Amino acid sequence: MAHERPAAALEPELVQRLLLSCREAKKSAYCPYSHFPVGAAILTRDGRIFSGCNIENVCYPLGVCAERTAIQKAISEGHREFRAIAISSDLQDDFISPCGACRQVMREENSLLNQKVPQPPMEG
Repeated sequence: MAHERPAAALEPELVQRLLLSCREAKKSAYCPYSHFPVGAAILTRDGRIFSGCNIENVCYPLGVCAERTAIQKAISEGHREFRAIAISSDLQDDFISPCGACRQVMREENSLLNQKVPQPPMEG
C-alpha cells in the first residue's frame, strides 16, 4: 500500500534544493571567532529559495545568524510567506537548532509556524 504525503509535505526535489542551498550558503559564513559556519535556506510559499550564512562580529551581539540572514533577505525582496527552512552546520552526529533570537524572528514571521501571532496589548 502506497503512503500518501501529508498536504503540507514538501516534494523531495524541493527538499533537496533547500538542503543544497543551505550547504552552499554555509561556505560564505564569516565566523573567525567561533569557527562554527552555519548556512540556512528558506523556501517561500511561491517556491523561491533565499539563503544566508552567519556573520560574526567581535562585538558578539552585532553578529547575525544564518537563519535571520535568510529570512531578512526574503523579506527585503517582498516575500512574507514561507513553507520551510533548512539549517546546515559542520556538526556530524547532531542537529543544530535555531537560537532564541532566530526563533523569535520565525515566530514574528508566523507563516513558518502556521499560527496567528497575538497582537500586544495597547498601552495607554
